[in-house]
Amino acid sequence: MAIPPRGREPDPPPEGAVQAPRGSLTQPGPPTEEAEPGPDAATGSAAPDDAYAAALREAEDSWRRALADLDNVRKRHARELEREATAERARTAAAFLPIIDNLELALSHAAADPGAIVEGVRAVRDQAVNILERLGYPRHAERGVLFDPARHEVVGVVQDPDTEPNTVVQVLRPGYGEAERQLRPASVTVAKRE
Repeated sequence: MAIPPRGREPDPPPEGAVQAPRGSLTQPGPPTEEAEPGPDAATGSAAPDDAYAAALREAEDSWRRALADLDNVRKRHARELEREATAERARTAAAFLPIIDNLELALSHAAADPGAIVEGVRAVRDQAVNILERLGYPRHAERGVLFDPARHEVVGVVQDPDTEPNTVVQVLRPGYGEAERQLRPASVTVAKRE
């Protein structure tokens, strides 16, 4: 039986036609929501599944974008770090150029007075020590101080009755730097008593 369009009364059945009993499911009249199942009647309404799928796609898209942004930040940070390291190496190397110039000048006057050459080399050494100090690595070559394992490396022990035990008697190689920013400890000889 055809369902009439809404707002219009159904045509009367032809004479002699068998009519369905009143109250049956095939009763003519406007369709109701319970009478017509949705597109996915077996699993329920399709609208919430579509909303969940859309939300999942949106969350996955946001996650992928955040992952890409994080990767870009990592790459940018690595480039900036390399650029800063290169610039710092260049600044440090440039600080040592006057020392090289002065050493070459001293070598060019090698035939001159040996005393003047020694004084020139000493001045160049002081210039290099000054640069290391400005870079944050002061020189440690003190004698007569108590042995400090954080700043000194013992390479020899001498018996000296006039000196307190564990006192630095001789500095064989100076140390540079402080605490955790130490380039190397000072190599020293320490006094002991028997």
